[in-house]
Amino acid sequence: MSTKSREVIWSGRILGAEISAKHAREEAKKAVREADRAEAEAWSVRMEGYGGPSQPSPTIGQCLNGGMGWLEVECNRCKARASLPLDAIRRPRDTPIWKLEASLKCRSCRKGRSAPPVHMIKLTATQSITPYKWVHPTEER
Repeated sequence: MSTKSREVIWSGRILGAEISAKHAREEAKKAVREADRAEAEAWSVRMEGYGGPSQPSPTIGQCLNGGMGWLEVECNRCKARASLPLDAIRRPRDTPIWKLEASLKCRSCRKGRSAPPVHMIKLTATQSITPYKWVHPTEER
């Protein structure tokens, strides 16, 4: 007569623990995604409603994880609006959104090397405004 092997004795508990851990990880990812979206929406409402303050803001990665992939901006001079895709911005994903404002300039009312700054309006999940046609600086318009 033989006894039951350890595999037979413990395999059910091990398999149950692995399934439980996998489910907990999926729920944690979902919770993080919901928290990132809520933070991006709160910042967006604060910017659209009050006009600021832009700090503290979510990071680019948090916005993309939460499904808010577009940043709506407006030129201070000509009041032209544009939607910018956050996944196309060449910055590290841990860069806060407010740090992008200094580098964003209006292309439509640029004169020579000077271009007026833009201010951020809100984050959106879909593109709501037609973006500027990209023009290389050396090309004629």
